[in-house]
Amino acid sequence: MLKKIGLLIILTSIAVIFIYQSKSKVLPLKIINKIEEVKTSVEDIKETVAPKPTQILENGLPNKHLIKTSFVPQSPEQNWDQPWQDACEEAALLTVNYFYKNQDPNLETMRDDILKMIDFENSQAFTHDMNLDQMSLVVKKYLGFDSQIIENPTIDDIKKYISQDIPIVVPANGKTLFKENKHFTNGGPYYHNLTILGYDDSKNQFIVHDVGTKSGAYFKYSYSLLIESIHDFPITKNKEDINTGSKKVLILLK
Repeated sequence: MLKKIGLLIILTSIAVIFIYQSKSKVLPLKIINKIEEVKTSVEDIKETVAPKPTQILENGLPNKHLIKTSFVPQSPEQNWDQPWQDACEEAALLTVNYFYKNQDPNLETMRDDILKMIDFENSQAFTHDMNLDQMSLVVKKYLGFDSQIIENPTIDDIKKYISQDIPIVVPANGKTLFKENKHFTNGGPYYHNLTILGYDDSKNQFIVHDVGTKSGAYFKYSYSLLIESIHDFPITKNKEDINTGSKKVLILLK
């Protein structure tokens, strides 16, 4: 049975890749996105049917690790008016909050929790876009966790925390992320936040909950592109200056 399933997966993979390579230049973006989803699903099925064993590398880290937790879309009801248009910071923080508290909320609870967090931020005179220092204050005063900002994180730095079941909140240039995530509209946002939950050395990919799209659960970005995208909100407070923002990430500590 496993051999038959494996053969079916391989044939499906070949067909999907052939269609994608031959048609991607003329197909509408929605169809291209659907093809990418099928390719990802096929890869996930292959891993489920015949998962490769985890190995411990010379640096002491496993070659792959994944934290499983609720996916928190920044717009739980698919309403992209404010405050949902800029609620990625709240959704990324709540992703970690729910994991640490072992909670699996429904969309209504997620919506209410995002709004309550925004109410707190308004009391601090924060705007829609928060930098990591402001997010650290929210973590401490509102969520009740300690936090730490990691400057100039490397791939191994990120893997070290993930392997210890510590998710990482990442401020990023969404225009850079768009290179590998076509689910964003308008070429991606200038400023975006997401949560890293895993990595896989065999594919050189980070696994994230990208809260900005409905297809963002366990989305995969290459190591190099995600590292390239990391930028805190710029001190000019102008989103278009995102690449001037410092390279830093945030961890919440229980």
